[in-house]
Amino acid sequence: MLNQSLRTQATTLKAPVDPSTCSPAEHFFSTSGHAGLIVSEFSYKKEEEIYGEDEPSEYVYQVVSGAVRSYKLLSDGRRQIGAFYLPGDVFGLESGPAHRLTAEAIVDTTVRLIKRKTLEQAAATDVVIARSLWSMTAGELRHAEDHMLLLGRKNAMERVANFLLEMDRRLAVAGMMALPMCRRDIGDYLGLTLETVSRALSQLQSQGILGFSGARQIELRNRARLRNLDA
Repeated sequence: MLNQSLRTQATTLKAPVDPSTCSPAEHFFSTSGHAGLIVSEFSYKKEEEIYGEDEPSEYVYQVVSGAVRSYKLLSDGRRQIGAFYLPGDVFGLESGPAHRLTAEAIVDTTVRLIKRKTLEQAAATDVVIARSLWSMTAGELRHAEDHMLLLGRKNAMERVANFLLEMDRRLAVAGMMALPMCRRDIGDYLGLTLETVSRALSQLQSQGILGFSGARQIELRNRARLRNLDA
């Protein structure tokens, strides 16, 4: 759901990037702009909805700054988070005409967006854009399969270890990662209660595997032991 009260700036990106030095998502938005497609930019406040479940999937999005969560509310009121999107990540790609999940800004967030219809038209004639879309779709499928395995086959400590290693790959700077999401978000992503997540993190801290510098600043001190827990 686009909030029309928010400032938006339409721009056509000009400079192509070297695909060997960027992610498929970054390459996608660069080549889309280079192909002449209009890229708009919107900002969302913390906890603000970007689009809702079952709303028309009219746009494809990329996180510029901040973080986004996608989730589904279950019939009993519980929330299952499907994915976290961080700067550079593309989200909102759908196989059908409507969004299957809701997307919300976790913190103050800025996103780029391209109209899906014009993107599909461009992909029909531009092999680079089509290949980028395929790569990102395959990545989303890979993540969904990994998440299904995580929820179905791993115990609580293995799930938390897996999550920390994933965030370490995506967020860590100079050995420290600053998590934009809270522990309740982590629990809703891993299918665990807030208390279970907190207990697992405390155990990892007591074992010297990680350290805290503030509630969401985490330093992984022993990645090898963490990987063994996730095995």
